[in-house]
Amino acid sequence: MTSIRGSLSFLIAGAAALTLLAAAGLLFAVRTSDFAVDRLTVSQRRLDLLAEASGRLTDYAFAAIDTAQATSPSRLRLTALKNQIDSVLKAAGADPWQGETVPGRTELPERMLTLLRSDVANLDAAVAGGLDQADAAARGDTIRGALNGFGLSAGPQLSALVEAERQAVKLAREDIAKTSQRLTIAAIAAAILAVITAILLHQRITRPLLRRIGAIDDAAIAIGRGKLDTRLTVGARDELGLLVARFNRMAASLARREHKLSRDRAALEATVAERTADLTTANERLAGIDRSRRRFFADVSHELRTPLTVVLGECDIALRAPAIAPDEVRATFGTIRQRAFRLHRRVEDMLRVARSESGEITLDFRRIGLARLLADTVESYAAVIRRHQLEITLSLPEAAGDVVADGDWIRQVVEGLIDNAIRHAEGATRIDISLADTPEAAHIAVSDDGCGIPEAARRQVFERFVSRDGEASSGFGIGLALAHWVITRHHGSIVIASAPKTGRGTRVEITLPRAAEGNTPMGFAS
Repeated sequence: MTSIRGSLSFLIAGAAALTLLAAAGLLFAVRTSDFAVDRLTVSQRRLDLLAEASGRLTDYAFAAIDTAQATSPSRLRLTALKNQIDSVLKAAGADPWQGETVPGRTELPERMLTLLRSDVANLDAAVAGGLDQADAAARGDTIRGALNGFGLSAGPQLSALVEAERQAVKLAREDIAKTSQRLTIAAIAAAILAVITAILLHQRITRPLLRRIGAIDDAAIAIGRGKLDTRLTVGARDELGLLVARFNRMAASLARREHKLSRDRAALEATVAERTADLTTANERLAGIDRSRRRFFADVSHELRTPLTVVLGECDIALRAPAIAPDEVRATFGTIRQRAFRLHRRVEDMLRVARSESGEITLDFRRIGLARLLADTVESYAAVIRRHQLEITLSLPEAAGDVVADGDWIRQVVEGLIDNAIRHAEGATRIDISLADTPEAAHIAVSDDGCGIPEAARRQVFERFVSRDGEASSGFGIGLALAHWVITRHHGSIVIASAPKTGRGTRVEITLPRAAEGNTPMGFAS
């Protein structure tokens, strides 16, 4: 059978052959271009050196004439020019001509350059001999004769060499142009060959593969849309043919599983409907129990509040009576009133919780001064603090701003935190209350130096009916849960941490924004 691996191997081999052919052509082009450029570079350099030698010889001739006319001739300048000429001619002969000839001459370039250097040496010797003569006119005639002889002997050779190098430069440039043209033609031919080869390989190999893969993709999409009866024609017995056969088996298996799943789904829906009916009945029963519990909670709170209201009223009447007994009795009545008032507030808490659970509570947001509220709260606890032999401090900023909040609820939260510190902070000696202001919010902190709350239990204390130590309580453990609910409805936050200075005790930090959304009934959810 035809193998896709074989087809792909043939495709890769063709691509590799084209790559090698392109690399070989590129290498040949580079080598040819380098040879032509080298020839051009050498010829241009020799041409420049011969031109420089011609200029130096001209300078030497003028210097010789000037020296001959001098009163006391010196050969220093002529010697320097002679050395420069020798150096230039030596550099011109450094690159071998490699069998090249000079047009119109039978001598080789190396031979002509050697003769030129010999003529320069003879000229220098003749000039030196002429400068030794005492008569200036004789010196001039001798030097002019030597220069004329040098011109007749060396001039044609130097001109022939220069013309030869010019011809070499011209030929090198023509070779480069021809090489570029040949490489361009070869590149175009290679590109055409590569395109034709790619088209043939695509028609013979890749296009059939892509067509078959596209058919598999369409079939997979159809099965994904639920058409499980979709099947493919196997076609050629290669790797794709085996894949198509497995695909058909998979589609048949999916169809069988879909049929079984439909039966199971129908049975499951019947079971779910039955269980849903049972859950609905159970939920209705639980809802009735919960309504009864909330109604009982509200009734108990109302029944407790009614007698306490009467007691508070009687205490007020007795305290206002002028014929009351001595001061000790008045102090006793004051204590009774304070205790009754605190119990009244606790009952109010229970009633508020009952109302919040039924969605009946409404927060009364007004602009209040937290500094005054905290001062009144601390003052109301003065007697209790003295009785428990504690110390309470209040730290207020110089100019405390107002906040928009429910003052009764905020007061109840702070009093609840003070109560917790008095009752549960074992080993505490002091309670510190502070108020800090920022442009965006007010920050209230209530801290003690007692036993503190374990870090693992700090989240649980905000849950209802959980005591300060994190254990479940059957008593009235809604203080911190209620505080968390109140502060959250003010769009603030309440967190518990250890006291920052001593590392022990408890510090409760409350953050209240400057403005809040008010007068909206909200349910209490801890």
